[in-house]
Amino acid sequence: MAHPDLGAAATASAGQRAASARASRWPVRVAAALTFGTGAIDAATLTHLGGGFASIVTGNLIVTGLGLARADLATVVHATTAVAGFASGVAVGTRATRNSDGHPSRWPPEVTRVLLAELLVLCAFAIGWEVTSAAPTGPAQVGLLATAATAMGMQTAAIRRVGVPLSTTYLTGAMTGVVAGLAGAPRAHWDRAAVASLLAAIGGAITGGIVLSTIPSAMPLLMIAPLGVVVTAAVRHHRRRVVAPGEPASNRSLLLSGAGCDRR
Repeated sequence: MAHPDLGAAATASAGQRAASARASRWPVRVAAALTFGTGAIDAATLTHLGGGFASIVTGNLIVTGLGLARADLATVVHATTAVAGFASGVAVGTRATRNSDGHPSRWPPEVTRVLLAELLVLCAFAIGWEVTSAAPTGPAQVGLLATAATAMGMQTAAIRRVGVPLSTTYLTGAMTGVVAGLAGAPRAHWDRAAVASLLAAIGGAITGGIVLSTIPSAMPLLMIAPLGVVVTAAVRHHRRRVVAPGEPASNRSLLLSGAGCDRR
């Protein structure tokens, strides 16, 4: 007859393995969902909002330089607007998450709040997009570009506070990590999230291009839906948050682990 302690130990070990597996899956899911939206929104801003990017600051700086070299005021205005909007979003998101825990495998509630605020900003973008019949011009075009860039800046600041290395807006680092891992550098299981981000960005851009060519009015859904899924899951798990014995209420954090909560 098996010793009860051995059975309990085996059960605990199995539970730990399951929790570890869940903890390794949620970054992949979050990265894929949010970066899909990033790819879609950049496709929209690049093709319909004056040639700027909502999330790619490097691209906007280069476009600004080219606009200055060619004395193209419109290009300069659009590119600098995108940079300013992104910077504003980062500032807002950083201030809103400055007291977050940031412990590995934790998803602080401040992150959820910023993503919820981003969702509202994107809803405002969607309203403007529909009002202009998906073909904004002039000040409306610049305003929508600024709104989209602000949303991406907020998301960037929020994701920086998550306790695992995720990138959902700027992907050069993700690409570097994946290639370095393939070339022999030590690899972490977060590499899968980087791969998911890269593939999702391409998928979002492809889907965005198709929607813009066929049903442009539906474009905002490609940005709002993935973020809405992440926020809904975050709120759901936040309500089931687990608090370690003796942990102050102010330090309570949302623990995401795919289908359940995880605490290391």
